[in-house]
Amino acid sequence: MDPHDAHEDAGALGSVAAARAEYTTGGLVEADLLPDPIAMFRRWYDDAHAAGLHEPNAMVVATVSADFAPSARLVLLKGVSDEGFVFYTNTGSRKGTELAGNPRIALLFPWHPLERQVRVDGTARLLPRAEVDAYFAVRPRGSQLGAWASHQSRVVSGRDELAAAYADAEARYADVDVPTPEEWGGYLVHPEAVEFWQGRPGRMHDRLVYRRTAGDGEDGWQTERLAP
Repeated sequence: MDPHDAHEDAGALGSVAAARAEYTTGGLVEADLLPDPIAMFRRWYDDAHAAGLHEPNAMVVATVSADFAPSARLVLLKGVSDEGFVFYTNTGSRKGTELAGNPRIALLFPWHPLERQVRVDGTARLLPRAEVDAYFAVRPRGSQLGAWASHQSRVVSGRDELAAAYADAEARYADVDVPTPEEWGGYLVHPEAVEFWQGRPGRMHDRLVYRRTAGDGEDGWQTERLAP
């Protein structure tokens, strides 16, 4: 390596190590919490949306392979209910294959401009086909065709192969509605723990987590504070 390049790399790494900001936007105390994490999530999501954050529904989805190798990627949240969090994807993708073998999953909503994060630990299950078809039907047509053209996570020879597959899908469905590909589906993430993280000065961040409890045939939630 050229010594000059080494110096530049060291300088870049040094600036990364020194990069920091003091978190002073606000705090989170136990009295702020709503009775359940879904309601609390909706409140914070509304805050993120009102603040004009770019794609506040973007979330990191983390899964684990059969040989315990973790992987993570950004996916868009497409629904929230009392049961959990919904997203759609190609079930033959890496995430889909890993969830088929191990339904444990983690989600992360990185709302950094608000100095907030939400972390979700839970399990994922496939949505009923009728729900998948209903959502696919309202997707933009270009996205529908892309779902047919791309076998997500598979190796391709190059961009030309993808362009040809897209053109083929356009021709095949030129005058008809685009049906849902068999391998395209959706997941409901059933949360077991949901953590709300708020930045604080001195790195003394607030971390309040809901954990699911079971009793008398009905689930409930308990809350705990974690050290930052």
